[in-house]
Amino acid sequence: MSETVQTAEAEESAETRSSASTEDLLVQEGDIAGDYLEQLLDVLDYDGDIDLDVEAGRAIVSIDGGEELEKLVGPRGTVLEALQELTRLAVQQETGTRSRLMLDIAQWREGRRTELKELGKSAAEKVLSTGEKVRLHPMTPFERKVVHDAVAAVKGTYSESEGEEPQRRVVVFRES
Repeated sequence: MSETVQTAEAEESAETRSSASTEDLLVQEGDIAGDYLEQLLDVLDYDGDIDLDVEAGRAIVSIDGGEELEKLVGPRGTVLEALQELTRLAVQQETGTRSRLMLDIAQWREGRRTELKELGKSAAEKVLSTGEKVRLHPMTPFERKVVHDAVAAVKGTYSESEGEEPQRRVVVFRES
């Protein structure tokens, strides 16, 4: 076997191990988060089914169940965002590495994602028809990402974020 073939096989094997170990770390993050959130639900005496997944290089934890879970979302997802940060900290404390874990409760993020895609699309269409830039209201990083993706899908427009947290917002422009 030639040295080039051996080197290529070794690199491919290393990539496979790295990919598997990354996947294992994300599964571990999900397990830690699931345990943490299960304890939280027990303390609150809320019923909920916890689902763990790995998607796009991040652990995804979803809690579905009774109507009381809506309280864990809060107005505009504020409680959900806070719980996500607490869960990330619990994972970080256990693993020693920063987590990018995504938490969804009562499918709120999925519904919000649909709303934000429509908001981004309509803002881009407005920019195309008027030629004027459109500034949207302040959003979380999750919300801005969804809007940026929706604007990018509309030919002839682009978007940027401006401002400082928590007042950071998306601005949509017409391409020149």
